[in-house]
Amino acid sequence: ISCALSPIPLQVDGLFIIGWMYLPPHDPHVDDPMRFKPLFRIHLMERKCATVECMYGHKGPHNGHIQIVKKDEFSTKCNQTDHHRMSGGRQEEFRTWLREEWGRTLEDIFHEHMQELILMKFIYTSQYDNCLTYRRIYLPPSSPDDLIKPGLFKGTYGSHGLEIVMLSFHGKKAKGTKITGDPNIPAGQQTVEIDLAHPLQLPDIENLRDFSELSRVVLEVQEQVRREEQEEEHRQEEGDRSHQPAAKPVGGEGAEGGETAAGAEGTTQDKAPASQPFVLPMGVISRNEDYPRTCRICFYGTGLIAGHGFTSPERTPGVFVLFDDDRFGFIWLELKSFSLYSRIKVSFQNAQAPSREAFDEMLKNIQSLAT
Repeated sequence: ISCALSPIPLQVDGLFIIGWMYLPPHDPHVDDPMRFKPLFRIHLMERKCATVECMYGHKGPHNGHIQIVKKDEFSTKCNQTDHHRMSGGRQEEFRTWLREEWGRTLEDIFHEHMQELILMKFIYTSQYDNCLTYRRIYLPPSSPDDLIKPGLFKGTYGSHGLEIVMLSFHGKKAKGTKITGDPNIPAGQQTVEIDLAHPLQLPDIENLRDFSELSRVVLEVQEQVRREEQEEEHRQEEGDRSHQPAAKPVGGEGAEGGETAAGAEGTTQDKAPASQPFVLPMGVISRNEDYPRTCRICFYGTGLIAGHGFTSPERTPGVFVLFDDDRFGFIWLELKSFSLYSRIKVSFQNAQAPSREAFDEMLKNIQSLAT
């Protein structure tokens, strides 16, 4: 179950049903375990009645309310929001939130732009402390042909901190959907899309340090993708819907021939080399310098960027970098930044989708809610 803040697993503990808020670790430590704290508690009484307690804030449980909206959706409301307030006012609340959610103090943050973004996120999240709506989310279904096991990942998003992303596979595409959001890109939006039909052959390790060289490789593939889309549109206009040949890897010498990432013979894992050296190009900003120095395979992809309030959203080119079964990265070409993602290894009970169609419908629903 999710809300605008984070995934909320429900747990039955004796006579209580507890809703836990699962939070990513402190930025930028993506490999650290998730944090969690109780958000609400339902005390099951005799004679089919129950009491609801809000657990938000620092003053202990207090009176709350739950309403079942419809199937797979409910809302909670706090009836005593004064329990969420602190004696020092919003400034004390902000400093406490910064210490608990970011593991640092305001004095630790020297960059004015980062201070502004963090303050915006505090305002964005604190507005939900009175009433929250929860909707069920499913974990993505998996297939033996998937590049890696799909699931939930913690990812670095610059000054926005760590966010939770769901990686799912859809034929020759892979999608990273935000489960938690920020003032620029809200939860539910597709943050990255990976084109599994267009693997990238990175330059050798010395040339890879040159951002312009990586940019050249990526933009060549972007142009190839654009041409292929135009040709496909033209064929459809002519009524020719025959299956087209698989695209060849492009981007430099040494690209392996013919088969695509979703090729007819074998999976991508079978065709990818065991590992190849990897380093971020000079000038690319990374919140986490402790990223792997080898990778398995890279693909062309696009990343969603927007202004504050999700204004002027656009998909921009980038590089998806698969490091291992539990970690991947994305180089945002236009932003000259790098996001590192690490798998969430919490075991969620009863979270599998009943069918592929049900999962796809859920993705559409959470994106429409965010829009």
